[in-house]
Amino acid sequence: MDALSALAARFVGPLNAWIQATPIHVLLALFVACVLCALVSLFVVLHLVAPKPRPVLPSEKSYITSSSNSPEKSTAPQILPCWYDRWLAERHLSEKKRLAPSDADNDPAHEIGSIERAGLRLSVVFPAYNEEKRVIPTLEEAVDYLDEHYGRPGAPPAKTTGAMSHLGGRHAHDEDTSGYEIIIVNDGSTDRTVEVILDFARERKLDDVIRIVTLEKNRGKGGGVTHGLRHVRGEYVLFADADGASKFSDVGKLIEGCEEVVDASHRGVAIGSRAHLVGSDAVVKRSALRNFLMRSFHLVLTILTPPATSRIRDTQCGFKLFTRAALPHIVPYMHAEGWIFDIEMLMLAESAPAIPILGSDGSVIGSSAGIKVAEVPIEWHEVEGSKLNVVQDSLKMAIGLAVLRASWMMGVYRRRLT
Repeated sequence: MDALSALAARFVGPLNAWIQATPIHVLLALFVACVLCALVSLFVVLHLVAPKPRPVLPSEKSYITSSSNSPEKSTAPQILPCWYDRWLAERHLSEKKRLAPSDADNDPAHEIGSIERAGLRLSVVFPAYNEEKRVIPTLEEAVDYLDEHYGRPGAPPAKTTGAMSHLGGRHAHDEDTSGYEIIIVNDGSTDRTVEVILDFARERKLDDVIRIVTLEKNRGKGGGVTHGLRHVRGEYVLFADADGASKFSDVGKLIEGCEEVVDASHRGVAIGSRAHLVGSDAVVKRSALRNFLMRSFHLVLTILTPPATSRIRDTQCGFKLFTRAALPHIVPYMHAEGWIFDIEMLMLAESAPAIPILGSDGSVIGSSAGIKVAEVPIEWHEVEGSKLNVVQDSLKMAIGLAVLRASWMMGVYRRRLT
């Protein structure tokens, strides 16, 4: 201790004397220079460590589906429709015509563009990585429900009440759409995930209803979901985990919740929530470590995220629904491809540009900023076989959240066309 005290006195004494002898304006200038240097250093570090989405490979813009009337199990690869490519091309074109490049990023109007009309009522995206043992029960539940309530393309649903009854409500956008599609994003699986899905689709005659997109290299859950969302045709878009932990029929609740919060442009988001299950067997039976990490992560989330996102009690449930009009304000600006992607989606929804609110005479009477998010309680149960490493992935998520938030705050990430 004496040695440490002597060492401290040796350096602290001269430093204190120098501070007292230095004019205050010089000290202030040095302080400002240090702060600026720290900010610049942080900006550079974030540029190096912040996640950057992997470019899409040509083969990842095609899909295969089952072939029930052919000896072949699947069709040859077919071109996958992509609203995102068309939207991006139109935005680039309108940006060049209307604004100088230096002004484009500062004009919120450049982002408020239309997305091509829906061709179906509902699109479902399932990211799948080595899910051969869990995906079929999930698909069985989903297809049974969707056939009954939505019907396949070109065919009426078996049941016209329930989920379909509220789709033509006061906020309905494309009332003439019907049917559904399921997009499976095979995220570089090394097992028989694709084969078992094709067998199921062939057995249930789901040709071109279930479409399988294979990513050549694993991108992570966030990358798989984002890729699938770029290719949906539905008026409503749901992404769900392939393990079947959520009850699929709760999609009706999500649509009802979404319809309560949509704005004048029909932008809205509804997310499944397990917050009401805290204290139930589904949560209590988890390990004490997992529950502790869950609460700790939520505390970090509350501190680091913007106001509306921080108030959401369950950001990580893999059961989220978007209106088609909300997609162009979220999907083009996604960066995170790991577990943290849900939070970036919610932050992008919160920060979406304002849209004008029109009065009965057509005049602008105000504006609506951001896309509202409805948090809807759903049924959920633990499913064995999770690929989440509780300790390792919890730490990665906390670090990823800090990097994500800092990147948006420092301007490393921006709402801009790329």
